[in-house]
Amino acid sequence: MTRGRFITLEGGEGAGKSTQIRRLAARLQASGLKVLLTREPGGSPGAEEIRSLLVTGEPGRWTPMTEALLVTAARADHVARTVIPALERGDWVISDRFYDSTIAYQGYAHGLGAEKMEDLQRLALGDLAPDLTLILDLPVDVGLARAGYREGQVKGGEDRFERMPKSFHEALADGFRQIAETHKDRCALIDAAGDADAVEAAIWAVAQARLGLG
Repeated sequence: MTRGRFITLEGGEGAGKSTQIRRLAARLQASGLKVLLTREPGGSPGAEEIRSLLVTGEPGRWTPMTEALLVTAARADHVARTVIPALERGDWVISDRFYDSTIAYQGYAHGLGAEKMEDLQRLALGDLAPDLTLILDLPVDVGLARAGYREGQVKGGEDRFERMPKSFHEALADGFRQIAETHKDRCALIDAAGDADAVEAAIWAVAQARLGLG
């Protein structure tokens, strides 16, 4: 059986990943492919339990390193129980976030260092890497406005990262751009400032070129 392909979507708050993941999945399914949608933190029962610890509560609930270890533990379970079995079945897996988020959020925005976070991911996951990573890029003010960000305001629910200081989000955006520049063979930076149709078209053009889709 042919192994499936692994696609990840990344970006800051309000980048539109959820919308674009659904649209990309529909395109792939229309091409006759079996697609599994998943997310991080989460994607397996144990990882979903860890997710609740990471995305709720006060922004300072965890130290940066504790946060990195929690999200990587969730990822290890997600990969072992969901991602690898699906790829081995021949499914195409699309994940809303993967290890580039740890490198961007904890490595760049929290200042732990990209190289340390890359080492942590290799320790947890071995040599597993996405076949294609699509990084949705847009100005921070635009993304936060889309996400309904108001500094100091608590919306409740899964808004812990959203409520980080604006300086955190600026560093996060810069981190994702650096990742795209450093890993050009795997990553594509997508302008997400336009309307959803334009972003979808840009994503599909990259997927066709990089993954040999018709």
